Amino acid sequence: MTVKFDKRVTGINISGIRKMFEGAGPGAINLGLGQPDFDTPEHIKAEAIKAIEEGFTGYTGNMGIPELREALVAKFKNENGLSYSPAQILVTSGASEALHIAIEALCGKGDEILVPDPGFLSYSALATMADATPVPVPLGETLRYDPEMVKKYITKNTRAIVLNSPSNPTGAVQTPAEIKAIVEIALDKGVTVISDEVYEHFIYGGVHESPARYGDNVITINAASKTYAMTGWRLGYLAAGPDYVDQMLKVHQYVQACACSISQRAAWAALTGPQNCVTIMRDEFRRRRDYLIGELHAMGVECVMPQGAFYAFPYVGDEQAKVMELLKKGVITTPGSSFGEHGKGFIRMCYATSMPNLQKAVGIMKTVL
Repeated sequence: MTVKFDKRVTGINISGIRKMFEGAGPGAINLGLGQPDFDTPEHIKAEAIKAIEEGFTGYTGNMGIPELREALVAKFKNENGLSYSPAQILVTSGASEALHIAIEALCGKGDEILVPDPGFLSYSALATMADATPVPVPLGETLRYDPEMVKKYITKNTRAIVLNSPSNPTGAVQTPAEIKAIVEIALDKGVTVISDEVYEHFIYGGVHESPARYGDNVITINAASKTYAMTGWRLGYLAAGPDYVDQMLKVHQYVQACACSISQRAAWAALTGPQNCVTIMRDEFRRRRDYLIGELHAMGVECVMPQGAFYAFPYVGDEQAKVMELLKKGVITTPGSSFGEHGKGFIRMCYATSMPNLQKAVGIMKTVL
């Protein structure tokens, strides 16, 4: 029997990041998969264990447990200068689900969504699965959005602009002036900004600015995954105006129902407990960044200094050949073309690995780059 699949799925590729990760041999140094190499802090794990022992293992309300949403209201006010009510917070299964339900609620056939190029590969794939058209916006030499360039790509069919700062894969951080300009352009055109802020706490140069400070046309998306080394817990969240939340809740109810009850309790502990774990990770990532970029520059490899996240995005020329040669020698990286047409010639390196691993990887890079 010949099975026919919908073009929304057949038209997208398997993740280039996962392909490299799963194709590597044993003992390879992984600079491909973007997750902190730290363990989840003990007080967070303890709360999850407590939740299990108390039998807190059933469904929760669709929007998330009240105490977690209250903690998120406080987080947004104290860290981002944003005023939300618990009714404007929706807890999701990772930032990935939050992105999915935002795009599904906003976009459909004939609609367009602007995405950064190079940019996180999920943005285009999720737009395609929503039967919308992803429109890549080339980033400048600084690897940041130029507001005037964004403006040129907006058409009557544009429904949303995805803004990711700090950025995956480039580590770039948009300036407050750029963010303000993009939000104002979107407001003028009747377009929604989807702001992916999962790396907000890992900034080494510049400052983090939440776009929602400049307009009510913003859906703010974040997660516990990167901030608290909780990638496998799959706990994300979004905040937006009531009209947005009402529609996204419908999608969330049918594709997920609710986020994991145990992970919600753990996230509550993460947000309300000690925050020195975040500072420790950020300082260590900065140390690794400085080492890696210094070594790349010493090799004569061009690389814009990443100001945030934990990725370097050096220009290497024939990125497919370089990635494969590194892979054969035991270092996993990701070709820049996985992140868009304008990623060609670059490779993404994740420095969220131990310093000994990074030093060993650099030794191998010297024979390839």
